Amino acid sequence: MADSDSYLKWAAHLLADLPGGCTAELAVIRTPIAPSPAQIRAAVTGVAADPPVLSARALRRAAERLRPDAVLAACTGPVVDVLVAEVLAGLSPRPVFVSGLPGISVPATEKAWLFRSGCDLFVLHSGREVAEFTELGRRLGGGGAVGLARLPFLPAGQAPPASGPRDRVVFAAQAKVPRRREDRERILLSLAGLAGRRPDLDVVVKLRALDDERQTHAERHPYRRLWRELAERATVPADAVRFEAGPMRDHLARAAGFVTVSSTAALEAIACSVPLLVLSDFGVGAETINLVFEGSGLLGTLGDLADGRFLTPDEEWCRANYFHPGGLDDWTSHLVTLVGKARSGRLVPARSLLDGPAYAAARRRARLRVEVPPRVLRAGRRARRRMNRYLKISYSWRR
Repeated sequence: MADSDSYLKWAAHLLADLPGGCTAELAVIRTPIAPSPAQIRAAVTGVAADPPVLSARALRRAAERLRPDAVLAACTGPVVDVLVAEVLAGLSPRPVFVSGLPGISVPATEKAWLFRSGCDLFVLHSGREVAEFTELGRRLGGGGAVGLARLPFLPAGQAPPASGPRDRVVFAAQAKVPRRREDRERILLSLAGLAGRRPDLDVVVKLRALDDERQTHAERHPYRRLWRELAERATVPADAVRFEAGPMRDHLARAAGFVTVSSTAALEAIACSVPLLVLSDFGVGAETINLVFEGSGLLGTLGDLADGRFLTPDEEWCRANYFHPGGLDDWTSHLVTLVGKARSGRLVPARSLLDGPAYAAARRRARLRVEVPPRVLRAGRRARRRMNRYLKISYSWRR
């Protein structure tokens, strides 16, 4: 099951890579960040039928009916923890619980490990990630096996053929980085500069979510809103840049260039042989989620973007990061071994590091996210904010 658009895309493609003879059921769990029907369609196109959206209770009933050998919790950390520890706890027979991360996970973080420490298998996508999380697991304890899988939505082998002229430059928008409004405006101004210098190019901002849709992380300064404001101030021509959603692979099939701050879609561009830029203007490190691109040969600037200069990756970097030979993948062999142990009663379940009273309140909050309808949660938050404002004003008046 998945709880957001990025996790759903990852889960659908990962399940498609299961060994022959396996059967799989895909579902979206209802949370405040559950994808819209359009986002669901974009995430699973070409690999799966549109999955149902289930409440926590319906998910539990489905698991009891299906009696799965394994459950893939393709969700944000707190949701993984509460699903494994509470919503799906006590299933008989107990399934193997699998989780993972849907994109670039360098450097390894303690939170990612802690929230998934109740899972028997943690799936990662490069030798570097496996090494870092294995070391983290040794230090923190808990958790289960760590398995390697090529990012499942990366095209393998020959790049897909172009669906038309390669005349598009695609900027992959992200919710988290860069954080500052001014930095996001600088990106838009560089894209407008490129559009002005190269009228032969179709400059597109590829959105993760439309205005009324949710995504894995909240976006404080959406690019389309910033663009409208810049256009209203006559800072940019309103039609210089287009904004589109839809599957990334459709955009890359027309792309002459790709640009991002740190999106995993950069790896899709590499796999499709599309020249690209990873912007370094806002820093290179853990905070900007682009530390892994050091030494890749892909780091460039907004000036490069405005001039239409795109780069190709270093081959040695590719082999060490996400483009390893397929023969090194071992996540399915780990899974088969764990399922065999579970069927024979020999599986020792992974030990969650979040069990105990210290984390009980956090689990209660996570459980609300999966059990209470999102509209009710949003109404509750609005009521709480109004009450807090009232109490603040009342306290100030008394003083």
